[in-house]
Amino acid sequence: MTENITLQSTGRFNFARIVEVFLQPQRTFALLAEEARPSWSTPMLTLSISAFLSVIVSGYLTSRAAMMGEVQLPRDWQWWTPDMQANYMQAQQSMQGPVFAYIIPLVSALTGLWLGWLILSGLLHLGSTLLGGRGSMQGALNITGWASLPFLIRDVLRIIFMLIAGHSITSPGLSGFAGSAAFAAQLLARVDIFFIWSCILLMIGFGAGDSLSKAKAVTNVVVVTLLLLLLQSGIGTLLSNASGLAVQRPFF
Repeated sequence: MTENITLQSTGRFNFARIVEVFLQPQRTFALLAEEARPSWSTPMLTLSISAFLSVIVSGYLTSRAAMMGEVQLPRDWQWWTPDMQANYMQAQQSMQGPVFAYIIPLVSALTGLWLGWLILSGLLHLGSTLLGGRGSMQGALNITGWASLPFLIRDVLRIIFMLIAGHSITSPGLSGFAGSAAFAAQLLARVDIFFIWSCILLMIGFGAGDSLSKAKAVTNVVVVTLLLLLLQSGIGTLLSNASGLAVQRPFF
């Protein structure tokens, strides 16, 4: 029995812990804080698989709609100028191949996932250190990876929705409430219940892993995630205004 427990705790992958993060987050992050090894591979591999499946399903539905002559118009289409609408329609006609339907979105999704994980971990570790935390960068990588698991549920629900509805998602998050404000749409597209859930797990994780008080852990996560949201939304707005296309995939 002792050998089995040891193997389970030292193995590279521990998929059983995924359920534990959702059901017992406080206990799970406390155990993570006691481990002196990288354990981020399990959540990041799982999130990569869910992102891959989400892109494949979305690409298939988008390609099928294009073959049938159906084009999904952006949420704020009525506010676009005639030139922007014409450019959008031309772009849709030229992006019906597998490269634009699968490869580019997949590379973008996986790059955003892994790069966003590294950036978020680094900034949270820096903020924690400035607030008196005693954690390591490895610990920050572990906490951020496991705290991102709510996005796994989001990907699964999105896949189910797309398969039932028969079309890809055009207004993720709360972007449907943004109206014609481009920046607000970019910001709200990244905010949903899973994002808030992930932030709560980050607060729990850094509180346990870096020995931060609740107030300091909350401050660290709120400040860092808010800065990243504003930065991403600003970049997304600039790209949207420049090309007439919306960047909707969150970076974390």
